[in-house]
Amino acid sequence: MSQQQPLISHLLELRNRLLKAIGSVLFVFICLVYWANDIYHYMATPLMNVLPESGSMIATDVAAPFFAPFKLTLILAFFIAIPYVLFQIWSFIAPGLYKHEKRLMMPLLASSTILFYLGIAFTYYVVFPVVFGFFTSVAPEGVQVATDISSYLNFVLKLFFAFGLAFEIPIAVILLCWAGVTTPEDLKAKRPYIVVGAFVIGMLLTPPDIISQTMLAVPMLVLFEGGLLAARFYSKKEADDEDDEHSQQDQPNS
Repeated sequence: MSQQQPLISHLLELRNRLLKAIGSVLFVFICLVYWANDIYHYMATPLMNVLPESGSMIATDVAAPFFAPFKLTLILAFFIAIPYVLFQIWSFIAPGLYKHEKRLMMPLLASSTILFYLGIAFTYYVVFPVVFGFFTSVAPEGVQVATDISSYLNFVLKLFFAFGLAFEIPIAVILLCWAGVTTPEDLKAKRPYIVVGAFVIGMLLTPPDIISQTMLAVPMLVLFEGGLLAARFYSKKEADDEDDEHSQQDQPNS
C-alpha cells in the first residue's frame, strides 16, 4: 500500500497539470473566438495580397465559413498557451531532476518556445509572400485562382508546423550532445550528410516546389550550426562529473 500511494499521488498531480494546461487553452480560445473571422482574414492576407483582381477565396463546403475560422482560432489558442503548458510540464518533472539538469532544461524550455514562435513568424512574413507569389504567377492563362478556405488553412498549418519544428533543431542538437548520443565533433564530421538530409526533410514537409523546400532547408542548416555552437557549452562528461559528485554527497559517511 505504501508503494502504491506515491504512484497515486503522481497520477493525481499529472491529472491536475493536464487539466490546467487544457484549461489555459480553452480560456485563450474563449477570449479569441469572437474575432475568429478577423483572425482568419489576417491569416489569409499573404495570399489575398498576391491574388489577381479576378481571384478570390471560396468555400466549397456549406459549413466551411464557420469551421475554418473556428479551427484556426483553436490552434492559435494552443500556440499562445504553449508557455503555460510547458510550465505545467516543467512543474511536474522538475522534482525528479538533478540540479544540473534543472539548469539545462529550464533555458531549453524557454528557448524552444521562442524558436517555435520564430519559426511561425518566419513562415508568415517571409515564406508565405514568396510561395504564394510564385504559385499565383505560374497559373496557366485562362485559369482563375480561387482557393478553398479549408484547403488554404490545412496548407498554412502544415507549413507552420514544419517550420516551427525545424526551428527546434538547436534544441535537438544540444539534447543529443548532452545525453551522450553524439558530440559536436561527430556532427561536424557528418555535415555533408546533414546538408542532404535537410533538403530531403524540406522536400517531405513542404509543398512540391523548390522554393519552399529551399526556404526550409537553409534555415535548418543555419540552426544546426547554431546548435553545434551552443552544444559545446555543455558536454556529457560534465554531466557525469556532477552526477558522481551528487552520488558521493548522498552516500553516508563511514
